[in-house]
Amino acid sequence: MNKAQLFVLHLPTLSLRVGSRSWRLHVKLALLLSLVVLNLPLVSSGQRPAPLKPGVTFEEVSPKKSGITWVHNNGHSTDRYLPETVGAGCVFFDYDNDGWMDIYLVNSGPSDFYAPTTPLKNALYHNNHDGTFTDVTAKAGVAGGTFGMGVAAADYDGDGWVDLYITSYGRNILYHNSGNGTFNDVTDNAGVAAPGWSTSALWFDYDNDGKLDLFVSSFVYYEKSLNVLCTDETLSRRYYCVPRLFKPRPSHLFHNEGNGKFADVSKESGIADAPGKSFGVVATDVNNDGLMDLFVANDTMPNFLFINKGDGKFEEAGLAAGVAYSAAGRPRSGMGVDAADYDGDGWQDLFVANIDQEFFSLYHNQKDLTFTDEPGEIGTATQLLSGWGLKFFDYDNDGDPDLFLVNGHPDDFIEMRVSRVKYKEPLLLFENTGRTFKNVSAQSGAVFTKEFSARGLAIGDFDNDGDLDVLISNNGEAPVLLRNEGGNKNNWLGLQLVTTKSNPAAVGAVITWQAGGVKWSRLKSAGGSYLASNDPREVLGLGSAKKIDNVEIRWPSGKVDKLTNLPIDTYIKVVEGEGVSKGSATAAK
Repeated sequence: MNKAQLFVLHLPTLSLRVGSRSWRLHVKLALLLSLVVLNLPLVSSGQRPAPLKPGVTFEEVSPKKSGITWVHNNGHSTDRYLPETVGAGCVFFDYDNDGWMDIYLVNSGPSDFYAPTTPLKNALYHNNHDGTFTDVTAKAGVAGGTFGMGVAAADYDGDGWVDLYITSYGRNILYHNSGNGTFNDVTDNAGVAAPGWSTSALWFDYDNDGKLDLFVSSFVYYEKSLNVLCTDETLSRRYYCVPRLFKPRPSHLFHNEGNGKFADVSKESGIADAPGKSFGVVATDVNNDGLMDLFVANDTMPNFLFINKGDGKFEEAGLAAGVAYSAAGRPRSGMGVDAADYDGDGWQDLFVANIDQEFFSLYHNQKDLTFTDEPGEIGTATQLLSGWGLKFFDYDNDGDPDLFLVNGHPDDFIEMRVSRVKYKEPLLLFENTGRTFKNVSAQSGAVFTKEFSARGLAIGDFDNDGDLDVLISNNGEAPVLLRNEGGNKNNWLGLQLVTTKSNPAAVGAVITWQAGGVKWSRLKSAGGSYLASNDPREVLGLGSAKKIDNVEIRWPSGKVDKLTNLPIDTYIKVVEGEGVSKGSATAAK
């Protein structure tokens, strides 16, 4: 290594603090650019070379081939009621424990402003193990009947069967999985109806008692009588009003009492002290204290970062952390969110998507409860887009979290009012290059040339071939199922985590794995995206490595399992405190 390289690579990153926000002066970047001009090498000693990337595309699975013929109805009306614009959600989950991801899709329904002329229903599609699905909604008893928004799936009572929580404009629904292919509505007995307007929800264990608690994002105070007339200057055309005109509502936190019932602890936990206009939410551990925190996106309001204090209370610290406002100090229209350690420094970073002209934010964790906004290429690619569902996941199985985004403007008249902004918008895929993200949408399949009114996004391996597929719910249109083609050219290992002391979803587990001399780590978060829930299994990418050296799982209970002599390119079941379940390996189909 020459002296120029050593000088730049060992420069410190300077920091400047202005008020409550931190800014980093990118001295290294300026000098590295200088080295490029001088044509000097930039590779540091010991840095692993970039692995060869297999050609990965996402291929649209047609309704004729998949059997998914359901279509979302948004209740569109000339009165332009705001709930029409923001639905709906979707989920990958295995409701019958056959090892294959099934699909649930949320629809609109009766409300104080909408009376469907024909009954509308949500949809449960059973995975037939051959790339097709069968509608079993009626048999399962999960048709809904509310003006639905999102869905969160988890085994909240630890009986081994995954349950469903449906959020709505109106009454939410908790469906308990009976284990025989049917569900029962236990909302009232559980005490989780949360009337009003709920959007995203997630299951997580905030007090580490081994039971799954429930967080529910609340949007604005809204009812038919509060609908506002928003028109153009000639009063000839009515538009959807911006949420800025409506009052915020506090979100809900429900504590799992362990007897099928939940206690509303929103007030005593501090969650209710911060009313918002909340959409997406993710549970993650931003300060590495073993307690799950909450990052919540707010529309036309500052975002919330609820820090878990460990005594049943949360402290809202979004402003101090630098994730509440834009760099100019203005609130934005936050919608989808997620969290991941994208640069492998051991600390969880955050992402939030906003409406057009506001830019999306990739918040880098500074390890001191502050974050810096570093969207890089993502920022320039999303300036004219409105982002909803999004997810960090390893689409090419190289071990690093990549980023998938779905977009669509909430107002179908936007093209009449604003130039260069469209109602239907393209999907985006960003590849993680180590510390930055590269837009690879153009080479990742024909679907990226299309435009959608996209909202929810769920990821899951529906064909059990070892690479993660994508499910997109579109507002007022049919969903889109995308099959990952080529992600499994890199090797992988799939984990189904089975707990004995920790919460049933293993939320908060830290998984570390090593292969080919490279070590990766991942925190099992909860929620993320928008109105959606994902395949609970963890697919560990190995790149080109022919074997996996070891896997360590640090469970939320504190128990640690160290695993060696593991197979690859298969799914295995790991039981907390017991290791790999015998006979659990399932090779890719």
